[in-house]
Amino acid sequence: MSLDMFLQHCFNALTLGSLYALIAIGYTMVYGILRLINFAHGDILMIGAYFVFFGTFAFGWPWGVAAVVSVAGASLLGVAIERVAYRPLRDAPRISALISAIAVSFFIESLAVVIFTGQPRPVLQPDWLVSEWHIGGLRILPLTALVPCMTVVLVGILLFVVYRTKPGLAMRAISKDIETTRLLGVRVDNIIALTFCIGSALAAASGIMWALRYPQVHPYMGIMPGLKAFIAAVFGGIGSIQGAVIGGVALGFVEIMTVAFMPELSGYRDAFAFVLLVLVLFYKPTGLLGERTEEKI
Repeated sequence: MSLDMFLQHCFNALTLGSLYALIAIGYTMVYGILRLINFAHGDILMIGAYFVFFGTFAFGWPWGVAAVVSVAGASLLGVAIERVAYRPLRDAPRISALISAIAVSFFIESLAVVIFTGQPRPVLQPDWLVSEWHIGGLRILPLTALVPCMTVVLVGILLFVVYRTKPGLAMRAISKDIETTRLLGVRVDNIIALTFCIGSALAAASGIMWALRYPQVHPYMGIMPGLKAFIAAVFGGIGSIQGAVIGGVALGFVEIMTVAFMPELSGYRDAFAFVLLVLVLFYKPTGLLGERTEEKI
């Protein structure tokens, strides 16, 4: 393999890993506060992609307007899911909330099939994102550079919110002890809703970039990215934002580089992610940056 080809694969891996990282952050934020895996998270990605599709194709909106509407709509959907499906079960056994999360995922996918039909639809790509840059022997799309840059910006904003603002302080307090935080006067329900809002906004942003990277949308497009992002969150240490980013980027490199160096195994590309999950759970169940916690009985 030539150096140019290796660098080309590195750029592709960084782009894919950045998308996984954004999605994984949504999983890790919700789990960090509620100890709940929001299996509908990948479907919010799909809804965000559909918002962009209809905004640009059906209504003729500029890409910027469609993206803002998509993020706002997905954020409201995330808050609605928390209010309807998770909040009533907050004091119920965890298995009940888990079943509710799976049910919400199936409901959104089935509703999308009814409304949007199951036919894949092409996504309109802006010309400036698909015009190639030639750097030496490399051919780089502007989108390949845009995705990691947007991920860095969004993660930076999120870290500022979590570690430098009062709502972020409340999120961290709830993740440690929700009942004590409630006794201190924090509006726990509002903070949890804000967490779902932020996580859903990041899912919509990743859905927009996913639709640009792989220009088509369909009702089941969020399943595999959602599962792989969950693996990335577990690998990095679910509950840790920094761990989600590291896990997402690492998973992107594992997928791309494995196929690059062993192209005969390209048909097993998705399997490598699940093998990684098994290895992580076997050797380090808390992930790279996860903390071992003790549950009070």
